[in-house]
Amino acid sequence: MAALTSDSAARLVVRQDGPVLVLTISHPAARNAMHPSLYREAVRTLRRVADDRSVRAIVLTGEGDHFCGGGDLKRLAAQRELPREEQAGHLDALHDWVMAMHDAPQPVIAAVEGAAAGGGFSVCLGCDLIVAAQDAKFVMSYVKLALTPDGGGSDSLARALPPQMALELLLDGGVCSAERLHALGLVNRVVPHGEALATAMAWAERLAAGPFDAQARIKQLVHAARGRSRRAQLDAERDAFVDSLYSDACGAGIASFLDARRA
Repeated sequence: MAALTSDSAARLVVRQDGPVLVLTISHPAARNAMHPSLYREAVRTLRRVADDRSVRAIVLTGEGDHFCGGGDLKRLAAQRELPREEQAGHLDALHDWVMAMHDAPQPVIAAVEGAAAGGGFSVCLGCDLIVAAQDAKFVMSYVKLALTPDGGGSDSLARALPPQMALELLLDGGVCSAERLHALGLVNRVVPHGEALATAMAWAERLAAGPFDAQARIKQLVHAARGRSRRAQLDAERDAFVDSLYSDACGAGIASFLDARRA
């Protein structure tokens, strides 16, 4: 999750530009930190357009200078006082969003400027294709708060990378550049600062001109070609995250980070 706080919930801004549906995570004052209500809105939107042939490609981006800083630590700190089952339900909603992108017949392209941290990085990896600004920063920051990944982070990295590299990103929690992720095969295209969305839109429009059914089947074939089911991995992530969130170490980690930001 992200080490950012917010005073109100992020919202999902939805607009259609010709055959391309643009989904924008909107809470720029908090680096687009996410909220469970946004997860559920994303799921509803993606399921609604799954059979809509006027939507031929989807772009996911963030408003302003950042893609997404992940989750809201103030909300997570408060969540520790509430039932574990409630947090598990929030994570199921996040994972339904990841699965909705996975199951969508349309290609989903992430357009990343600035930070993609914690859950923001996980959601980015849940897209089919990634366009990133050359100065974009990616970080799996969970371990710094004594948390484990959510949003498919461990699943995406374990599928795409050798175990040593996946574990480096997850255990170290350090910042990784767009250029390095491009070299590792996780980012498709690296573009100058400020051009990620325009590049992603141009690519989406080109894909939108292609054969819808064939592209949908290609996407299904690629996603079905690997071992453990994504749902099983997401369920394992949910359980591990909930166990981590309610630990003393996580409580101390969140409190320490929030104190440092206030200072």
